[in-house]
Amino acid sequence: MKKAFLAAVTAGGSGLLGASLASDPGSRRFHVLTASVAATWFAGAGRVARGRPDVAGPVAVGAGAFGAFYGCALVARHIPLLRRAIAGVLDHAHRGPTPTVAATTLVTGAAEEFFFRGALYSAFGARGSTLAYVLSTTATRNPALVLASAVMGTLFTLQRRRSGGVQAPLLTHVVWSALMLAFMPRLFPPPGDASETR
Repeated sequence: MKKAFLAAVTAGGSGLLGASLASDPGSRRFHVLTASVAATWFAGAGRVARGRPDVAGPVAVGAGAFGAFYGCALVARHIPLLRRAIAGVLDHAHRGPTPTVAATTLVTGAAEEFFFRGALYSAFGARGSTLAYVLSTTATRNPALVLASAVMGTLFTLQRRRSGGVQAPLLTHVVWSALMLAFMPRLFPPPGDASETR
């Protein structure tokens, strides 16, 4: 019964995620849908294990993951398919109010950890929760996001298994997301923006 409930939550949240990324950047619909995604993950998570208290390690891992992604983004800028995919996501950051976009990004990231590395991990194990995370992201139909979910989902799951709870992957996810939001838009400015990083 619990697994069926979690599967239904995953399907519902995935549908909302796909709809949110398909909405107009900066629109009220985008923010309402992304808030609904976060609410769905939090509602489905229930009570989860916190794990061993550690802050410095997960924060450092988040910063390191950002560094790796930033390096990959420098290459992806020259690959049309990936450039369009990343620019499509970052268009929401360019067009939306910065505080709202930041809050949406960080809250949704935290909600994902509570659900996927919390309730889903407990019910389906490491492989099942990671697979569900990647499959959920395919609802966006964005290859860059799917690839990122596979890489980071694996990392988050390893942290969950090692620490025994969601605190470590949550901290890493929030730090990684915050840095991505702060620096990635500069690499993929809106079309016609002369500020593009060379």
